[in-house]
Amino acid sequence: MSQQQTPLAEKQGLLERVFKLREHGTNARTEVIAGFTTFLTMVYIVFVNPQILGAAGMDTQAVFVTTCLIAAVGSILMGLFANLPVALAPAMGLNAFFAFVVVGAMGVSWQVGMGAIFWGAVGLLILTLLRVRYWIIANIPLSLRVGITSGIGLFIGMMGLKNAGVIVANTDTLVSIGDLTSHSVLLGILGFFIIVILASRNFHAAVLVSIVVTTVLGLLLGDVHYNGIVSAPPSVTSVVGQVDLAGSLNMGLAGIIFSFMLVNLFDSSGTLIGVTDKAGLTDAKGQFPRMKQALLVDSISSVAGSFIGTSSITAYIESTSGVSVGGRTGMMAVVVGLLFVLVIFLSPLASMVPTYAAAGALIYVGVLMTSSLARVKWDDLTEAVPAFITAVMMPFSFSITEGIALGFITYCIMKIFTGRWRDLSLCVAIVALLFILKIAFVD
Repeated sequence: MSQQQTPLAEKQGLLERVFKLREHGTNARTEVIAGFTTFLTMVYIVFVNPQILGAAGMDTQAVFVTTCLIAAVGSILMGLFANLPVALAPAMGLNAFFAFVVVGAMGVSWQVGMGAIFWGAVGLLILTLLRVRYWIIANIPLSLRVGITSGIGLFIGMMGLKNAGVIVANTDTLVSIGDLTSHSVLLGILGFFIIVILASRNFHAAVLVSIVVTTVLGLLLGDVHYNGIVSAPPSVTSVVGQVDLAGSLNMGLAGIIFSFMLVNLFDSSGTLIGVTDKAGLTDAKGQFPRMKQALLVDSISSVAGSFIGTSSITAYIESTSGVSVGGRTGMMAVVVGLLFVLVIFLSPLASMVPTYAAAGALIYVGVLMTSSLARVKWDDLTEAVPAFITAVMMPFSFSITEGIALGFITYCIMKIFTGRWRDLSLCVAIVALLFILKIAFVD
């Protein structure tokens, strides 16, 4: 007569069947620790995303909940269906582009702007289903990919400096230094240095610690008011389903929709490759197991995220922190997702975080994203100039779309008029032509 399994043994057996822990050289304890580690490095998004989208006129309490929900759902789906140690959450950069440019500078309502994000996500999903996504990734040159990533980093960094009060508008010089004696500016600067010093010492929760410290100091100085810690989740009816899908389908927003799609494509795909490579799961061509399932999950999550009222969803490079402590399977991502579910009940804490407390995180993200400029072949002007134009035109024009457009057009000009037109791929030529047509007939 066979002995009955204990509940613990049954649970371990289930985890083994779902995540194949032994096959990946890991165990449940290691995956849980990796999940906690990853969560601590990326939980800052639940404080930062509501502040950014709040600048577009959205209900910050509702956005807090939707941010937690989509991060939880996306991460759990990635863990269960792709079995990869990759967590998902709203994309930094695209949220700033949406709030400060599309809504703030262009005057588009947030409902219509969120509709543009939705259609960009739908486009990404279609490209994934048709496998065109792989073709685009393979044919966009490194200099443009780096230029796009770095330009977004510069854009985010500029927003962080503005939110901290370090830079302010100036009618004569466009921008100038802010009041460095103001305690809010000093706390914003302090928050940034807490992050970079702790991060340089490999402290995974550096951003979270910075937000907590600066918020507590703000509380002591009277900038912050205590609202409690735990409460029932706020209502999300003010943002969920409020997307204007019809209003966003117009030629005036075509470039915006295309930019959302293109940036999300490179951001998420590049992060997936980077994290799986760190985990030792990629081959020489950068491909990894269950790549199709992973790309489908992040595409579907992006569509769902925009519909419920948050920016495009992407894989988070912070997942490498969990991988560095042993995470190798989707169980790590599921743990991250479950922790995001628990955070939903901590909305009073999110409402206490002042703008300058989150500014350091934005500047730090800018540092990380801009560091990829080191990969550009600066001794080859046909590669260096397009990367430079793409990167600097994003903050200088206050538009990610214009940076991408001018980067692709510059790349074609440099290659054609230096006799290196053979370096041009059909993909780059088509994208450049589309942007030229947009500038000529839509702008």
